[in-house]
This record gives sequence, C-alpha cells and structure tokens, in this order.
Amino acid sequence: MTDIADDDLFNFDAETGHAPKENAEHAWHVLIVDDDQDVHQSTCFALANTQILGRPLRFLHAYSASQAVELLNEDTQVAVILLDVVMESEHAGLHLVKRIREEMANSETRIILRTGQPGYAPELEAIRDYDINDYKTKSELTRNRLYTSLTTAIRSYDQIHTINASRLGLGMVIRASSQLLARQGVSEFAAGIITQICGLLGLPPEGLVCAYDHEFSPASALIVAAAGNLTACIDKQLAELPDRHVADALKQALSERRNIYAETSTTLFFQGQGHNHMAAYLQTQRSLGELDKQLLEVFCSNIVITLDNVLLLSQLKDHAYNDQLLHIPNRLALIHALDRALAGSAASELTLALIDIDGFSEFNDTLGHTLGDAMLQAVSTRLQASISDSSLLARVDGDVFGILAEHSTLSQEHLQTVLQEPLQFAELSQRITATIGLARLDQVDGKGSDALKAASIALKHGKQQQRGSINHFSRKMEFETRARVQLLQDLRLAFERERLFVVYQPQYNLQNNQLVGVEALLRWRTEDNRFVSPAEFIPLAESSGLIVALGEWVLRVACHDLGIINQHSEHPLRMAINVSVAQLRHPGFINMLSSALAESSVQPQLIELEITESMAMLEADLMTVLIEQIKARGLTLAVDDFGTGFSSLSYLERLNVDRLKIDLSFIRQLEQSEGGRRIVETIIQLGQSLDLEVIAEGIEQQSQAALLKQMGCHEGQGYLFAKPMPMNELLAFIAPQSE
Repeated sequence: MTDIADDDLFNFDAETGHAPKENAEHAWHVLIVDDDQDVHQSTCFALANTQILGRPLRFLHAYSASQAVELLNEDTQVAVILLDVVMESEHAGLHLVKRIREEMANSETRIILRTGQPGYAPELEAIRDYDINDYKTKSELTRNRLYTSLTTAIRSYDQIHTINASRLGLGMVIRASSQLLARQGVSEFAAGIITQICGLLGLPPEGLVCAYDHEFSPASALIVAAAGNLTACIDKQLAELPDRHVADALKQALSERRNIYAETSTTLFFQGQGHNHMAAYLQTQRSLGELDKQLLEVFCSNIVITLDNVLLLSQLKDHAYNDQLLHIPNRLALIHALDRALAGSAASELTLALIDIDGFSEFNDTLGHTLGDAMLQAVSTRLQASISDSSLLARVDGDVFGILAEHSTLSQEHLQTVLQEPLQFAELSQRITATIGLARLDQVDGKGSDALKAASIALKHGKQQQRGSINHFSRKMEFETRARVQLLQDLRLAFERERLFVVYQPQYNLQNNQLVGVEALLRWRTEDNRFVSPAEFIPLAESSGLIVALGEWVLRVACHDLGIINQHSEHPLRMAINVSVAQLRHPGFINMLSSALAESSVQPQLIELEITESMAMLEADLMTVLIEQIKARGLTLAVDDFGTGFSSLSYLERLNVDRLKIDLSFIRQLEQSEGGRRIVETIIQLGQSLDLEVIAEGIEQQSQAALLKQMGCHEGQGYLFAKPMPMNELLAFIAPQSE
C-alpha cells in the first residue's frame, strides 16, 4: 500500500467568505523575517493570489531582526509574522519576539516561528514567555500547511483585534494560553484547560476533558482530566459516565465538531492533529453572553495551536536528544550526561569510550544503506548488552558510538571481546573491528563537550596510527592536536597576509646536462623569518581543504611566472606544478586550470601537472575522465613519488600520463644497497617499456647522476644542479646559461 502524505489528501482553495466589501479592499499584512532570500521568494510564490477570510495577503520583508523592528514601528497593522529562529545569532528570532512582546507592547500580531534546524527548537519556557503562536520546521510547511497555519493565525488575530476594541479581558486569554503551554503531557494540559477557562469566566473549576479518535465512536472517548465533583470520571469512557447529560453534551460536540452553549453548561470542541481531538465540558451554571462566547472562541483557537505545539515540542525534544534509527541517546544527550557526570562526585570513576566501526562507509556504499542501518542496529544491540544499566550508550555520529561507564566496564580486555564474535543481521554473519578512543573524566578539564573532544582526539590518533586499536587520551595528544590547530590557523593567516611564496627548482636533461624545466614549490616564511617545512603544513592544508585555494593560487602564479622565465631563456622551459587530491576532486578544477592558462597566455604544452602515485590509483573513472580533460587542453602529466605506492601496471598504462618521477627516497638508496639500485633500475625500465619519460628527484651527488644516466634515466633535479630559488634568483641563474 502506498503511503499518502497529508498534503495529498487535501487541496485548499482560497476562502471566499462573505466579508464586507471594504474588508476585501484591505490586505492582511504578513511580515516575513528570514535571512534567506529563497525563503521569502518561496513563501510569496506558494501563497500568490491567495485570499484568507475574503481578503488578500500583502507581504512585508525583513532580512534581520533590526529590519523587522523598523517595519513594525512603521506598520501597526501586521497580522502575522513568519519568523526564522536562527538568523544573526542562534537566538535572534526569540530575542526579536521578546522585543515585540515586551518593548513594543504588541500582543495582537500572531507569530509563527520557522526553522530549518530542528535541533534549535526553543524550550517550552521560551514559547510560553514570549507568546509564540505556532512553531513549524520549514520542511513541513508545504503550501497547504502554510495556508492552514496562516489562516488559523489570521483568524486568531482578527478575533483578538476585534475583541480588543470592546473587551479588556483579552489579556486574560493570552496569559491563560501561555500558561497552558508550560504544562507537559496531555493529561496535565487537559486539566489546565478546565482551570484556565473557569478562571476566564470567574467560575469555580467544575468540568472534565475527554480525548477522542474520530475513527471510533464518540462513546469511546476517554476522560483524561476532571475537576470539582466530576473528578471521579477520570480514565472512564463517555459511555461509562453516570451523568447522561454530560455524556450527551460531549458526544454532540465531538460529532458536530462545534461548541455547544446551554443554559447551565458549555461544551467546547478542540480539533487536534490527525485523528485526535478533544472536548471540554464546563458547569457554568448560567448562559454565557456574547462577549464571553467571543472570548472562548479566541481561547479555543489558541488552545488548538497550543495543543499542536505541546505535541510538536515533544517530538522535537525527542529528535533533539534521541537517535531516530537506533532509539538510543544521541550526541547532544551524551554531552548533557557528561556535563552532569563531571559536576558530580563520581567523575573520577567514569570513562568515556568512542567506538568507530572500521570500514563502515565502504560496507554501506557496497551493500546499501538498508544493510548498513541493520549493521548499526546490530552493533547497538551488542554494545547495549555489554554494559550495565547505570552506563549510557549513545550514537555520536554515523558509525561512531559513545559509552559512558565505570572504568572496569570499559577495560581494554572487555572492549576487545565485545565485537569479537560475528554480528548476525539481515541473514548475514559479519565480522567487524572497531577503533576505540578512551578518556577518563578525571583527566578532563571543562564540560561534557571537552570530554567528548578528549575521546575524539584519542580516537583520531588511533585511526591515524592503526585501525582496530584502543587508544587512551593523554595530555601529550591534546598538546599535539592543539599545535596542529594553531599551525592551521597560522597558515590561513599567512595565506591572507601573503607570507606564502613560490620557489622554483631547475630540472635537467641527464644526457646533455641541459636545463629543460623548473618545478614550482610552495614555501612559508613566518613574520619572524622562520621557515615552516612543507612536510608540516601541506598535509594540514590538504586535510582542512585549504589546499584548494592554495593550489589555485600556486597554479596562477606559476603560469604567470613561466611567461617571464621563458623571456629570459634561450629555449622554452617546462613548468611542473603539484596537484593535490582535494584539487582534483573539486568540481571547479578544470575551470580553474583553464582560467589560469588563459590569464597567463603560456603554451599549455609547457605546463606539466604532477600527481602522486597514490592519487593516480584513485577511482579509475574519475581519474580517467580528469586526465582526458587535462590532456585535451594540451598539458602533460607526471606521476610523482613513483615507487612509494602500489600501482597496477595495466591501470598506469590506461591513465595516459607522460612522465614517471622517481621518489627521492630511492635515489638516496641508489648507491647504498643493491635493492635500492634494482628498484630504480626497474622503474626506469618500466618507463621505457611504456614509452614514458623518467625523471629522478633528490640528486645530490655526481655519482648518482652518472649512474642514473647510465641506466637510461632521462631527467633529474636536486641540489647537485640547483636548490629551489625565488623568482629573481632563478632569472639570474638562467641568464648565464642563455648567453
């Protein structure tokens, strides 16, 4: 059976109520407050040409809280505000609501909070205190639901605005509705209805509330709250009530879905979400006047919204603190538990473990998310069974679980055996391993987030060193991590302040000792003239993604400088430029390359991109397509650090590269061991068999150059020929050779 979304069941047409002609000429003012231009446009588009209560909509637009305040000061007729929760700051929306209600003393305008991030749901107290009338996630506000929410809010605004002109008791309605929202659970909420309504009418609390699923008979409605002489009716069905007058009044209100006003009683109907509705019976002992009825109509409108909010906030809290797939606490719940543990006296006895399933992403990609979810459920069940009731299991990330427990529960011996047996799920038997990071709470300074960070440091250390290992957090790990973070911050600042620069190392033809090209190399000199090794900052740039911007800059500088270099050279020189994995995977890489070539006007044949052997062995389809696009633009390609990876020779042939670059580690061993010599000789012979040029880096001795020349190596670079040098020194270096 196909699931049908709520919005597929209904298609609302614009209301064409018999409003007075003058009302039809005046639009409802709806203020959209959101920092996302698309939200404004989509809202206007969804409600274009819509009328509510016989009047069109006029949209006002604010993109910040300050703009909204200016508009509200100018326009006092705003009926509804569609307000984003998170704008300039995490609580910008709530702060604006507080200003509207308190500083501007605006109690009539209806406010509907919207957010794209359920985790930022405001607390119950915030909605209660600030008189927020509705709260929706943006994903659920389809056209029909947006129309429904606006209609309810505008109707409420219209009634409030009308009654305010003749009834000062409106403030009581608002206060009563706000107080109801503070109640948690349907029964407590229902009891509050009786108390608040009787308070509005100045009557003693005498009545009851029933909850009803309209798919069943009204006689099956259940009494969920009662007060006064009807208290004994709680938890009974309407059919069981001894007072038939009360039962009949409630049945009529539920069946006809309207309020029933009698001489000595009032029965109110509240339409809830889905199939669930409520009705309240009150012993008023008198007939109500028109103003009292108007007051109750407004109150009922607020009750419907408030009831939805109570249910919605309960759902949002569940989403905020519980993992919806595994039905265990999530990261946020774990952090709160760590906060409580660190504030208590038992912190010295507790350890936090982070358990990362090795190879899960590959399993998920290969066999699909359904089996991946089944594996996670099996892991969750296994871990839950391995800990005591006083311990906490949480899902911290996709395939990362957290356990907060006593030290003995998380001993290395115990953790090693937990996942030793194969997991049984979806008719599969799967062996898995996990990398684990441990942090004792007595070694943590700060809050729960700091404890999670400490365990994460230990986990990351294990993943970098040896998968499947168990690693304990130490101060040394923390120091090294902070040092890397600081170095990355310094690198970003150095890039912004132009402390990075490019140097060039000449490359020579070993057969005739002729200069044939240069390699562009990135260098970093700090403000105190200290050089930072590329071996330190390049990996950081790659892991952080900064290498994309750095690489593009180096590409542009090198292409530009090549034009100048070749003006000083008697024959065209080649420029070798290193390219990282992150650059190749960037969707705009080819456009960056084309732009750099166009700006410099250099011949593409003189640009050679160097990719490492491990990069060359990446996804075959990706690399094949990229290399074809690069070659189509006339550039050449070299495989750098060749011999350090595990190349497939057939794949290497398919890649259509032009040159192999022998890693300097092999050149250093060239004269030291027979094995080192054989490796270099094999690489040169491989290049010759594939019709590829071969270049060796790191040549420092004349004997190394002679031996490489004898083996048939085509080109070389290293301190024997020249060190990497800045542009001005390179031009001076080239000049004598050109004369």
